[in-house]
Amino acid sequence: MALNQTRTWLIAYDITCPKRLGRVHRYLKDVATPMQYSVFTAEENTQGILRIRDQLAARIDPKTDDVRIYPLPSNLELHAIGRRRLPEGVMLLSGNPSRSTGRILGSDRDEPDSIVNPHRNPLIERRN
Repeated sequence: MALNQTRTWLIAYDITCPKRLGRVHRYLKDVATPMQYSVFTAEENTQGILRIRDQLAARIDPKTDDVRIYPLPSNLELHAIGRRRLPEGVMLLSGNPSRSTGRILGSDRDEPDSIVNPHRNPLIERRN
């Protein structure tokens, strides 16, 4: 992957101290999109994700805390069960929707959707 190529990253954490947990969560809310309480996605190039990794490393205790960062494939197929993060009929698109659009499959959610970083100038589209 080229250093300047943007891709989607999954960031998950398990922090043992409530104070550090709050710091990590507040930081990630500023730079990534929350998917669940301790799971975020970020659209970054290599330099951007390394910067996030370094900032997270400065906020955790590596002896007791765990942070994982995984690159996601561009053709991601996501299976989701349970409550929706976005209202019915709302989709977030990044600057390049064809790259970030995947499929969410499961229960009433068998429809195309995008999960992208709203800090990156998203377009909100309502579907009827």
